[in-house]
Amino acid sequence: MKLTVFFEEPFWVGIVELTEDGVVKAGRYVFGSEPSQEEIMDFVRFRLLEVAEGLSCGVATGKAAAVIRNPKRRARAAAKESRGSGGSTFSQQAIKLEQEKRGAASVRRNKAAREELALKKREIARQKAKDKHRGR
Repeated sequence: MKLTVFFEEPFWVGIVELTEDGVVKAGRYVFGSEPSQEEIMDFVRFRLLEVAEGLSCGVATGKAAAVIRNPKRRARAAAKESRGSGGSTFSQQAIKLEQEKRGAASVRRNKAAREELALKKREIARQKAKDKHRGR
């Protein structure tokens, strides 16, 4: 699991990447203003699992990442990652899939609510029409 915090106009954003069995799942958390070390640690302690459990869509990477054993090479790789901004392309794809899934669920939910409201309005109109003819 990896957390990357970077500035994305106008907010600071954290990308959580969870890699298991060659599948990358990613989630996005908006911090708002620049987070301090304490805020990041509080996020890791208390909210990271909530974000990780909410991830359902993943992107297959093809192969697992190789473990770097040489400490100098590991330090260079860490420095290279810290220079870059944002998450990996796999995490971007996973976030996009998650957004599309949530968007589709929202569309279905809104359509059902609209249909229910139309049905309710139709029933009210029918009842009004019946009440007009009552007692004649």
